[in-house]
Amino acid sequence: MGSKRQKKTNNAPAPGFRHQKKLGQNFLTDPEIVRGIAAASGADRDTLVIEIGPGEGVLTEALSDLAGHVTAIELDERLLPILRVRLFNRDNIDIVQGDILQTDLNTLIPERLAAYGLSEARIVGNLPYYITTPILMKLLEENVPAGSVTVMVQKEVGERLAAAPGSRDAGAITYTVHYYCTVTPILEVGRECFTPAPKVDSVVVRLDRRDAPPVETADPDRMFRLIKTGFMQRRKTLLNALSALPMYTREDLTAALAAAGIDPSRRAESLTLQDFARLADELTEA
Repeated sequence: MGSKRQKKTNNAPAPGFRHQKKLGQNFLTDPEIVRGIAAASGADRDTLVIEIGPGEGVLTEALSDLAGHVTAIELDERLLPILRVRLFNRDNIDIVQGDILQTDLNTLIPERLAAYGLSEARIVGNLPYYITTPILMKLLEENVPAGSVTVMVQKEVGERLAAAPGSRDAGAITYTVHYYCTVTPILEVGRECFTPAPKVDSVVVRLDRRDAPPVETADPDRMFRLIKTGFMQRRKTLLNALSALPMYTREDLTAALAAAGIDPSRRAESLTLQDFARLADELTEA
């Protein structure tokens, strides 16, 4: 990594610390994986990194070797003294105690960029499995000012994020992610690389914010509502699934599907982003 701050990482878990299952605390211990995630983030000396859930600080150290500054946001107060001891000699890290879902990143990031004279922000994290989707949706839907999001997630979720919209592996979140970002799978991480070991394997993916969406629609919110509703009952035909929306009659939906050139017997997972965009526009005009 070439930084004068770089040193060998001590990845042994903190003695006496009891991991809490309800917080999804599975801490990464493999040094090669840690370095791989840090490098894949694209952070350099002009970069502010927002780290979600630093845990015991293993990845935080690797990120600080590369980045201009790291702001690590940790929910568990019990980890703060462990982080402060581990990171005490690194002057480009600050630790914020808080819930990432309640953190105003649209205020925090510009403040940190200005304070440290940095030009861009990137987000990195080993996300707890149980709140992966809410975190990603927050980062995307709130238009958080970060050029990329590099995260480790459950393997099944990572495959869904990377899937092409309209493919069998796609889910509702696939469409949202691909609307806002390009997706690059980085590496697979076995369960043995964590303490305690989870029951599933993980993957690291990087989401790079697009300059412009890949499709145009007059009402993106309407498009995403259609996508979410279609996938809530993905075994149903599109017409039947969308009939759950109270603002449209079955006749409205049938006419819009026909105008958009979409067979009403198709299922949501078979539609592309462009298909949903056309359908949203037809319903906007209804």
